[in-house]
Amino acid sequence: MDHLQYLLLLAGCLLITLPLELSGARVYRRPRRLARAMLPAAAVFLVWDILAIAGGAWHYNARYLTGLTLPLSVPLEEALFFLVIPLCGVLTFEAVQHLSPDGRRARREEWARERAGQTARRRAGQGARRARGDGQ
Repeated sequence: MDHLQYLLLLAGCLLITLPLELSGARVYRRPRRLARAMLPAAAVFLVWDILAIAGGAWHYNARYLTGLTLPLSVPLEEALFFLVIPLCGVLTFEAVQHLSPDGRRARREEWARERAGQTARRRAGQGARRARGDGQ
């Protein structure tokens, strides 16, 4: 069971922060925004890990790993760490923003901007169809 400890810890982090999404954080509902927030940092730290592993400065205790590795000797659990922990941080941040009075105001303003942008895009699309003559 030791070989699952790292994965179980990551699963526990996700499970503990799941109620934050349910409280209105809306992180999972916006995957592109989440990817833009997480992937650049995850890539930097993954490269850092690869270099540290290759240079012999960093290693992992095989007792706590599944044994599955990605290319360049990165354990699966370590790659998941760079996704799960930032995700938990983003969930926490968004939940605090959502639940705080200032955060609720900012969220309403964000939704209004999103709706205005959607309306503008829809109107632009309708105008383009009319100009082509296929929107009548």
